[in-house]
Amino acid sequence: MKRHRVIVWFRQDLRVADNEALTDAIRSGEEVIPIYVFDPRVFGGKTKYGFPKTNKFRLKFIIESVIDLKASLAKIGLNLLVRTGLPEDEIFDLARKAKTSWVFCNRERTSEEKSVQDNLEKKLWSVGQEIIYSRGKMLYYTQDLPFPVTHCPDVFTQFRKEVEKITAVRDPLPIPEPHETPVSVELEAGEMPSLASFGFEDFESDPRAVLNFKGGESAALERLDYYFHQTKLLSNYKETRNGLIGGDYSSKFSSWLAQGCISPKTIYKELKNYEARNGSNKSTYWLFFELLWRDYFRLIGKKFENKIFQKGGTKQEVNPELKDDVQLLKLWTEGRTGMPFIDANMKELMHTGFMSNRGRQNVASFLVKDLKVNWQMGAEYFESFLLDYDPCSNWCNWNYVAGVGSDPREDRYFNILSQAKKYDPEGKYVKLWLPELTEVPSTKVHRPDTLSDEEQLDSKVRIGSDYPKPMINTGRWA
Repeated sequence: MKRHRVIVWFRQDLRVADNEALTDAIRSGEEVIPIYVFDPRVFGGKTKYGFPKTNKFRLKFIIESVIDLKASLAKIGLNLLVRTGLPEDEIFDLARKAKTSWVFCNRERTSEEKSVQDNLEKKLWSVGQEIIYSRGKMLYYTQDLPFPVTHCPDVFTQFRKEVEKITAVRDPLPIPEPHETPVSVELEAGEMPSLASFGFEDFESDPRAVLNFKGGESAALERLDYYFHQTKLLSNYKETRNGLIGGDYSSKFSSWLAQGCISPKTIYKELKNYEARNGSNKSTYWLFFELLWRDYFRLIGKKFENKIFQKGGTKQEVNPELKDDVQLLKLWTEGRTGMPFIDANMKELMHTGFMSNRGRQNVASFLVKDLKVNWQMGAEYFESFLLDYDPCSNWCNWNYVAGVGSDPREDRYFNILSQAKKYDPEGKYVKLWLPELTEVPSTKVHRPDTLSDEEQLDSKVRIGSDYPKPMINTGRWA
């Protein structure tokens, strides 16, 4: 039997297609009140090491996503309310005022998000209401897996072998039919915040950015159509995925996945449709493989909980060599290490909020293995700046690189020079983000410290002033 009035609380699920909480709310309530709350702790707060919790790139992306969500909900007869404040207060006040029966939301699993939903749940109990949880992040349903979450394998390969051949991916839920019953209680629509609301200035996308990322379900579906059907780039994904320049070398779905503008099930279904029309190959499988990794890290986060954020990681093995060195961290974040491949990647992140997967692995390895800086500091910086920040994916990947997570290889170390030569052989990427090295010959662009005085004069760069000397001896990689 339908209850009279219900709330659907949008979180990291900013879409109308394949949204369980929205579908369940419409199925259960005669009147449905959607709401999104901008939490000042998330959008105006600081991390432990003093970085903004959410930097301007992701904030702009989320605002765009909420605007797009509001328009999509209007098409099915629902009016999204927007609030700025603590969700446990704002939604509780709305529930009391509107005299609702339930709050529907997609459950989050990491500690800060859990704390908010737990506090709201306790408040709702005090007035005889409750939260009805759904799931919205994963490709697979946990109940379909061949093991309970607590028995999830600690190594990805074992997880993949146990899951991919056995567990079916369910079809995504359709966009709900238009809801014809209007809300009969008067409620303020609320004001959409701006970047200035949280202390940021508006900005234009850097022309060097791989994409002009725009938030929202509409943009996510446009990107899916472009990458799969308009260009058929998917068929070459495995060969191009380690690229560095431009929008076509990889799918770039991660930012939309992180905010739930598109679901992994939707991508998977379109992947299968693509294979049916164009054939399957290693590239189409590899995109599925990456979706598997997202699910795996989500399960590891559920299994190990706060351990993924702790210095010892899921292994609970603290490396005593790693120090909280603020000065070294600052040089790394600002792209002033004297290692061009590292600096170029960090400049790209600083100016766009994005960095390739290949770049992330290299800069993380350099910070932890070469500079001996606490990996948690790097993880927090990524949390602040990444457009596609997802708690489980970010922190589990850092566990992985630091050797305190799920990886059978004990010493995952990257030779930065060989990586640079392999993935940026002519130095085009380095020169894009470090224009001071534009005139340096490609044979020396990854080791400008080896330029003679005459070569520096010819290249219009002075090492030590125009570009920093390397923080470590680069001869170790030669």
